[in-house]
Amino acid sequence: MADCPLDLGWMRVFEAVGRLGSLTAAAGELGLTQPAVSYVVRALEAQVGTALIVRQHRGSSLTPAGAAMYRAVGVAIAQLQGAAREIRNLQSQSVVRLFTDYGFASLWLMPRVAAFRKAWPEADVHIVASASLDPGQADAVDLSILFGARADFGPAAVQLFEEEVVPVCSPAFALRHGLSAAGEGIAGLPLLHLDSTPRPRWFIWRDWLAAMAIERRPGPADLSLSTYGLVVQAAMADQGIALGWTCLIGDALAAGSLVAVGPPIVRPQSGYWMVPAASLSAPAAALAAWMVREAGTVS
Repeated sequence: MADCPLDLGWMRVFEAVGRLGSLTAAAGELGLTQPAVSYVVRALEAQVGTALIVRQHRGSSLTPAGAAMYRAVGVAIAQLQGAAREIRNLQSQSVVRLFTDYGFASLWLMPRVAAFRKAWPEADVHIVASASLDPGQADAVDLSILFGARADFGPAAVQLFEEEVVPVCSPAFALRHGLSAAGEGIAGLPLLHLDSTPRPRWFIWRDWLAAMAIERRPGPADLSLSTYGLVVQAAMADQGIALGWTCLIGDALAAGSLVAVGPPIVRPQSGYWMVPAASLSAPAAALAAWMVREAGTVS
């Protein structure tokens, strides 16, 4: 939160006059008119019963009484501003900022985050989902849930899920094409792809087909989509076979909206990792511990 000056009324006006030595300069700094600043000073002088500034042709100067008031006001403003910073820091500690990708946010986090919010109702959780692998300004994020290998992250990272993928499709698609968990018949059917970089961090269909020693046969055209949530939706809509990261599509498999139609492949040192900031507030630390428990891992 920005460190905005408090509205201190006459104190801030008088402090600016004393510091700048000019009613006009003080007015310019505070966004007021010169008559308005002059009125505030005259009203203060009336309250204390003595002159506080000497108005001169060019600027103004403090009287001895004004100098005493200026010193007191300076101390008071510094103390009040310090108290305001402390209060703002306490308030900001209830905000938890979490960065992750679209797939993890929509398929794993959102179905579960209500449980955390129930346990920590005072925590203001901000979830930032992106197609990027990089959270950008690290100091603005408390927790990042990122996909990659152990070598991609620092020693503080905790692996939530290892990378395990399995071919999946809708039950109707599997029935129509006679598919089973053995993986037979996939070679000539449309595959659903997640658009990625030339060297993706995650498994792609080429990896699974190579692991199964399967060669593609001519058939219906494949479909590529920009986010993993769309890939899963396309699979549920009978558009083809997707690679399902088991940590993300486990709920859909359990509900029967997706079925496995081939053996899984696993890469234990790769997967989703939780990367915490250097220091965490109590709500952020609680969210981190909760995610570890939900993922079934031990930190």
